[in-house]
Amino acid sequence: MAFKHLDLNCQLGFDVWAYLELQGHGEEVIPMNKVELESRILDLIQRYSLIQQKELVVVGVSGGADSVCLLHVLAKWRRRLGIRLHIAHLNHQIRGVESQADAEYVSNLAGSLGIPITIDRQDVAAYRTERKCSLEEAARELRHAFFARVARKVGAHRIAIGHTRDDQVETILMHILRGTGITGLCGLAPCSPLVYDSQGMSLPAEAPSVAKGQRSNLLVIRPLLDITREETASYCQKHQLDPRIDSSNLSPSFFRNRLRLHLLPLLRQYNPSIDQALLRLADIAKEDNAFIEQQASGLWDEVGRQENNTIYLDKKQIAALPIALQRHLLRTAVTKLAGDTRDIEASHIEAARSLLNKPASKRSPLPHGLICQGGYDELVIASTAKQSQLPPCPFPPLPDEFHLKVPGKTAFSGWNVLASIVREQVAFLSSRGAMSTSDKTYRSNLVAHFDLQRTGMNLCVRKRQPGDRFQPLGMNMPKKLHEFMVDAKIPRSWRGRIPIVCSPQQIIWVVGWRIDDRVKLAEASKEILRLEFIRSE
Repeated sequence: MAFKHLDLNCQLGFDVWAYLELQGHGEEVIPMNKVELESRILDLIQRYSLIQQKELVVVGVSGGADSVCLLHVLAKWRRRLGIRLHIAHLNHQIRGVESQADAEYVSNLAGSLGIPITIDRQDVAAYRTERKCSLEEAARELRHAFFARVARKVGAHRIAIGHTRDDQVETILMHILRGTGITGLCGLAPCSPLVYDSQGMSLPAEAPSVAKGQRSNLLVIRPLLDITREETASYCQKHQLDPRIDSSNLSPSFFRNRLRLHLLPLLRQYNPSIDQALLRLADIAKEDNAFIEQQASGLWDEVGRQENNTIYLDKKQIAALPIALQRHLLRTAVTKLAGDTRDIEASHIEAARSLLNKPASKRSPLPHGLICQGGYDELVIASTAKQSQLPPCPFPPLPDEFHLKVPGKTAFSGWNVLASIVREQVAFLSSRGAMSTSDKTYRSNLVAHFDLQRTGMNLCVRKRQPGDRFQPLGMNMPKKLHEFMVDAKIPRSWRGRIPIVCSPQQIIWVVGWRIDDRVKLAEASKEILRLEFIRSE
């Protein structure tokens, strides 16, 4: 077969490699008019590096035309791609006898292609009742968890599913109708991390428990995103594959079905090219989103910090950014905790963003069991359970700076500070310690003693500032105040309200925690400065 029979403009570089592979095996090159659909699928695989040679790929096969077409193409090219396949089929038990017939069809198809298969069944309806979610969401969560179990069991890292260009159009439109931001306009990606929910599910021993929405190291690939449903149906008919027809796809009780069967045909009356318009919108959104993401990623370390399963965002710094970056940083924060952006709508992000200009303690609920709470200096995003466990901050808000009367009494912003000078040695257990909820410990940690000769009498109280350093009692080198607070396990939401006592030269006391080693009492100390912080109503 002559080389000219290949349309290189359509096939780009992938089929040149395939052609050489075929020639090397002495096999006939299939004419372009017979492999055009396959060529586009293989081109997309190459363009996005969806599959690596010598890789084992799990293929999710429902029995419908899309997944059957995907399986058949991958099976046909598996040797030339240098890959191995494993089929995964989940019986959702929603359609009774039909569901069982689907499983038998996929099993027979696997046998005819010589591909190993794993079949399981899950009671989606019961899971839906337990989770109090939609049937579609319940099926998706169970299916994704099943794919994860199969992939881990067989040692695969990629799961191929049959999402088509029609699914892409419907997904974009669904996101628009539900109220999406720019991320939702991007639609489905050719390759994305698998996200699944194991809540209430029994995972096998070899699969670690995964919390709701947690991102795994498994990847979902979608090689059919450039192919239409009509094309997959024609492919199956041409190859006499006789795929199954899912009667539930005609049910108006599902949102996606109503959109596909009623809304899209109506929109096509207004714009026959609505599909292309939505796909073009997605392409534009992807480019814009990539630019914003690049800008935001460079800012994350400055404005955000994650500690365990809680994220803290600097309110002042984020509020000063363009609104597009504010939104993206908030979405990034939620994604870091939830694992993905499923169910996160523009209204959620806007509600969280509004907390930048609201009083402290205001809250806004987020999907995936998360909540965003405004503090005095920060936004805190955590699970609802986690936030309920956080102790309330015992300190009132601080002014930027307030000078102390030494000796004397100074009153400011919820505090009375008593400063006195004594000329005899005292026991001072309060110079080093950590805050406690016990009243005795709480009060003792608000009293400290210093060598007056080293501190001087020109003292002030202020909030912590970027770059602050001090030498905690017992240490021989200065340390960043931020690092000290992290090591001391001071809740992030407290840190901007902890009084910092300073002399013109240095920090002398992080109130409630530690004095500076350089101003501690010594045997030679002649005059002792005693400071006591007392909460005022």
